[in-house]
Amino acid sequence: MDIDLTQAEADSLIALPKYKENDNVWRYPGLGGSVSIPLISVDKRERFLLDISHGQINLKKGKHQNRARQCCILVRLDFGGSPHRNPDGVEIQCPHLHLYRENYGDKWAIPVPSDKFSDTTNIWRTLQDFMKYCNIVLPPQIQGGF
Repeated sequence: MDIDLTQAEADSLIALPKYKENDNVWRYPGLGGSVSIPLISVDKRERFLLDISHGQINLKKGKHQNRARQCCILVRLDFGGSPHRNPDGVEIQCPHLHLYRENYGDKWAIPVPSDKFSDTTNIWRTLQDFMKYCNIVLPPQIQGGF
């Protein structure tokens, strides 16, 4: 299922404060693992997912992603992997940040903003910065063996 959002809708969803949906304690995935953590808006009208995945072979490779309406990737941070080629042919080195763009979904990436992400070599710090970037104001409890 593919849902197209206008840029204004996507920007609004990214900016919307997000809260953990429950008090579950989540485990940061091990090698090759992934987890999808439910989030919700304060008025409970919008549901989101925080997806976390960890590379299978490369310990430093992973992805943090924020989705709306089950399938719309609003923001995705790729780290420890290959460069990304944007639709215009420009290559963006990893780590990079994918932001929803109307008519393109998550096909465009930008360099990670250094004023928003303090240390992309530190998985735990990167996750905290990502949740803040996505406006997850009451984050889920995540444990992990980094």
